[in-house]
Amino acid sequence: MTAHPATTPQSDVSPGAMWFALVVVYVAWGSTYLGIRIVVEDMPPLLSAAARFLTAAVLMGTFLAVRSGLGVLRVRPRELRGAAIVGILLLAGGNGGVVLGERTVPSGLAALLVAMVPLWLILFRFAGGERPRLLTWIGVLVGFVGLGVLVLPGGGAGGTTTGIVFIVGATLCWSVGSFLSPRMPMPANPFVATVWEMLSAAIALVVLGTARGERPSDFAEASTSSWIALGYLVVFGSLVAYTAYVWLLQNAPLSLVSTYAYVNPVVAVLLGAVILAEPLTGAIVTGGAIVVVGVALVVQAERPRSPVEERETART
Repeated sequence: MTAHPATTPQSDVSPGAMWFALVVVYVAWGSTYLGIRIVVEDMPPLLSAAARFLTAAVLMGTFLAVRSGLGVLRVRPRELRGAAIVGILLLAGGNGGVVLGERTVPSGLAALLVAMVPLWLILFRFAGGERPRLLTWIGVLVGFVGLGVLVLPGGGAGGTTTGIVFIVGATLCWSVGSFLSPRMPMPANPFVATVWEMLSAAIALVVLGTARGERPSDFAEASTSSWIALGYLVVFGSLVAYTAYVWLLQNAPLSLVSTYAYVNPVVAVLLGAVILAEPLTGAIVTGGAIVVVGVALVVQAERPRSPVEERETART
């Protein structure tokens, strides 16, 4: 989902509520890779992703309309254009690439590759004129070393080259969408923005899936487990976890919220190993650990500084 700008965290939120929401994000988003892997076993990949986002958009849009009136979904043309562009990049390109890749790549490895998104974002920010801190660059370097361990031929991490290329391409699409999101006119309400992003992505995924030869009739061959997994992705991946994430952005320190970036891959690897018996090779453990350390360094380096830290930095 899109990381929309956060407001100042509220001071009256209980730690218990904060950690409950954080665990929801950890587990729900970390488990989506497992859900996708089950879905693509016998469902058309891009059309199933389209069904996921279309259903989630209708449910979220209906909830917003019932709660605040139909007018809440009304946006300006330029805001709709911005949401459509971001949604297509994030969800059609990002999630669509992951769905295609997970046909031949273990879910845990896919999650570790997606963990590279924060590192790509640093490179885009640098190209845009920003100058990240030294610790940020160290994290990026460490992360890409881990990526090399995961994707080099003969490394033993598993997955086909084509599948890995799809997922790496998906991380680039997601990174571009995340980079552009705060720089484009978007609906002020992040939930409304998400409705239009998911609708736009669903349309794009239908077009792409049809161009690949996927047909709605392909769903007739889907197993019960695939339908359950698709329902799980709609409810927990696209609705529950995102609601918890937006709530956290408004009520928790960003440095704490950002930890999902390196907890989700760990959750995905463990679930893939336990439920789908995906192998935990030395390359996955080593490369994954290196990637997680790199992302953790970037998150630590990029966390907002307190006024006291800013004054201490100014003195040195």
